[in-house]
Amino acid sequence: MKVLERDIFAASILVVDDQQANILLLEQLLAETGYIEVSTTTNPAQVCALHRQHQYDLILLDLQMPGMDGFQVMEGLRTNIKDDYLPVIVLTAQPGHKLRALQMGAKDFISKPFDLAEVRARIHNMLEVRLLYRRLEAFNRVLEQTVAERTAELRESEARYRSLTELASDWYWEQDESGAFTKVSGPVLEMLGIQVESLAGPSNDAPSDGWNTQDRAFLQAIIAAREPFLDFVLSHNNADGTQRRFRVSGEPMFNRACRFIGYRGIGVEFSTKK
Repeated sequence: MKVLERDIFAASILVVDDQQANILLLEQLLAETGYIEVSTTTNPAQVCALHRQHQYDLILLDLQMPGMDGFQVMEGLRTNIKDDYLPVIVLTAQPGHKLRALQMGAKDFISKPFDLAEVRARIHNMLEVRLLYRRLEAFNRVLEQTVAERTAELRESEARYRSLTELASDWYWEQDESGAFTKVSGPVLEMLGIQVESLAGPSNDAPSDGWNTQDRAFLQAIIAAREPFLDFVLSHNNADGTQRRFRVSGEPMFNRACRFIGYRGIGVEFSTKK
């Protein structure tokens, strides 16, 4: 991210000094250097209102002024202007004031009497940083808006998916890599039985709890191979002699590192036989 020279010279600058001679000197220097948006005031009480209206890229602020000094102006800017970045270079003939000004938020200082080469360099460097900061602020605003819009889209998509899932199936389920249920929507526990700990069911030598052992063994092999399955039919024999049949679809889930983390899917009961 680079700031072009034409953008620096087009930046808005406010010069604040109670001495008209200093105002004229800085105006001439800035104009000769190439700056085209320069405003001035000898009244420090106007600075906050002017900055609120124009949002200057740089304020050249004299510290020693009658009635309201530069420190009071900076305090006003910090209190009344919603700007985390205080774009101020202080102008001072008092070396002892420099540290205090920096502690109050000033970004740099220019000593009086003016060294014209120093003035040009400090103003140029300050504006380059200021414009970069503003670009970063604009980028962050766009990024925040984009994230908010994307988040809203994802939530809307998730809501639509959940709604369609509920309409198209009797339940939605997710399991972790060990086969334990982590998310259940619909009567899946009633369908599978509370004792069942995974969709693949018990091993071949364990009780089937009414489930068709051949179907379950085949489903176990599919899940062990980390393969998807579509409309897989499971049969369950109830204690009263009736049989319930379920159509189940599922797909394996992987994280960004391609590690298997479980299955998710939907199911529907499609018949009951006596």
